[in-house]
Amino acid sequence: MAVPKRKVSKARRDKRRSNVWKLKLPGMTKCPKCGAYNLNHRVCSECGYYDGKEVVKKEA
Repeated sequence: MAVPKRKVSKARRDKRRSNVWKLKLPGMTKCPKCGAYNLNHRVCSECGYYDGKEVVKKEA
């Protein structure tokens, strides 16, 4: 069974637990079709397009 060789210091433990290094927002990009912001590699919620093709039909 794996056992730690040395005690993890309080500073090292607290650095790992801090939220300073974590990203605030996920990566968002503009849709080339309508210009709305959406998450990467997902169908646009406004126009329904992904990779230049209509995936979901949206009523105007």
